[in-house]
Amino acid sequence: MRAATVISPDGPVADAEVVVEGGLVAALRPATGAVPPVVLVPGFVDLQVNGIGGVAVADAAGADWDSLDRSLLAQGVTTWCPTVVTAPLEALEASLAGVARAARRRGEVRPDIAGAHLEGPFLAVRGAHRPELVRAEVDAAWLESVAGLVRVVTLAPELPGALDAIAALSGRGVLVALGHSACTAEVAADAAAAGARLVTHLGNAMGPLHHRAPGLLGAALADDRLSVSVIADLVHTHPVFVRMAFAAKGGRHVALVTDAVATTAGAEPPRLADGTLAGSVLTMDGAVSNVVNHSAVSVADAVQAASTTPARLLGLADRGAIAPGRRADLVALEPTGAGGWRVQSVWVAGASVWVAGASAWPPS
Repeated sequence: MRAATVISPDGPVADAEVVVEGGLVAALRPATGAVPPVVLVPGFVDLQVNGIGGVAVADAAGADWDSLDRSLLAQGVTTWCPTVVTAPLEALEASLAGVARAARRRGEVRPDIAGAHLEGPFLAVRGAHRPELVRAEVDAAWLESVAGLVRVVTLAPELPGALDAIAALSGRGVLVALGHSACTAEVAADAAAAGARLVTHLGNAMGPLHHRAPGLLGAALADDRLSVSVIADLVHTHPVFVRMAFAAKGGRHVALVTDAVATTAGAEPPRLADGTLAGSVLTMDGAVSNVVNHSAVSVADAVQAASTTPARLLGLADRGAIAPGRRADLVALEPTGAGGWRVQSVWVAGASVWVAGASAWPPS
């Protein structure tokens, strides 16, 4: 696979080709033939997808999952975490079981489901979550009972029982994220010491940054133990704020997420009646374009935040970079007239799974 630019772990490589054998990257070398005007990057990894179009993860069934697969591949996502949000515990258990069933599907090559992301119900700042269902104390026993179904859990560390739950979950290999919280910087540090490694959608549904009370936002920017996820749709976060996050954390500790939801709202993110943002309509290729074009982030750092960092946070050492021995999850991006990129082609483990303009999925 040849490209005018390949984004490698060491930076951009011009006029290069990626050799794939047995579904893995075998070599990255100078191109032996003509190169198309595309940028070849590792497949994107999205830690937070609630739904897309008319399909919500929480109640997806049957062909709904195929629709989600198509939508994800069209934006270059090759690994993802279906996300379920605050609901009655019985409903959450049913949704998590549905995600587990979807992950076991066989047949077409499709985006990998790394595991579910459970966002809530143990939150202190509700955001768009239903207030009557948010719980003011962490039920560690219930979290333990569903830990085998989840890969990421977002909770508020200031709630009673939170620190013990963080230690128990992280000990089982679950990525614990701090979010929907108004905790102090000291509590955030205690949570990081207990095993938390991520802060969910930095700046959104959390307390403010103040020079005498930095809170979770300040702790997230200053603590090297914590990575941060960012919704770079230019609505949830201002371009300067995104630039600040990258300046403080670097691409290695920023994970771009879409926080996409099922909506018929069109190009604008949905809102509650009081104006509260309720998810986004962002795509991952759009997020990469936004941070490069509006926040002065390098292409290499943007790709690291969209691929390498989230893969590392999930413990997926076999993907997230174009390097020998890594899985050949690849995305060819072509330039748009607006100075960004759109997905031209996608491969999962070396198999062609999506081509722009193809009438069928997967492409023949």
